[in-house]
Formats: sequence, structure tokens, C-alpha cells
Amino acid sequence: MIQRTLYIAAYDISDATRLRAALKVLKGYASGRQKSVFECFLTATEQRRLLLEMRAIIDHLEDRFVLLRLEPRGKCRVRGRAVAPIDPPWFYVG
Repeated sequence: MIQRTLYIAAYDISDATRLRAALKVLKGYASGRQKSVFECFLTATEQRRLLLEMRAIIDHLEDRFVLLRLEPRGKCRVRGRAVAPIDPPWFYVG
């Protein structure tokens, strides 16, 4: 089974074009979000890919992006209907 880790991704991007590009990228990885903060369950490969894609988008002098790995041994407390995604044993592509 693929090991996924919970990350919190957040950004502060000043340019509208870069902001839209970052939002599009993060929506592809996130399972939930609140404004500019995203909840992402990522494999190691997805984490590296996300960082590379965001590095290509942001302006390092004007923008900010952070990807925080949450402590896996810590107890997660949630409100509402938060459920960790589970990869099915197979995918249908057609």
C-alpha cells in the first residue's frame, strides 16, 4: 500500500496570474482547502513534484509558499466530516 503523509500547504502570492497558476496546481494535490491553505495527503513522489511545480510558479522575492508535514504520531483532531483519502486497489481509466 502507498504511504501517504498529511501536509498543510499555504501560499501568499501577490500577482494574479501566478496566484491562479498556484491555485490550479494545488487543487490537483489537495483533498480540502480553506482560502489559501490546503490539506494534502501526499506520497514522497507527489511531495517532490508539488514543490517543483510551485518553485516554477512563484517569484522568490515577492511570494511565499510553505509545505508543512504534520507529525504522523500526533493525534489529528478534526471538526466536520474530514476523512483521509484511501487509494482503491485499482483504477479504471477509459
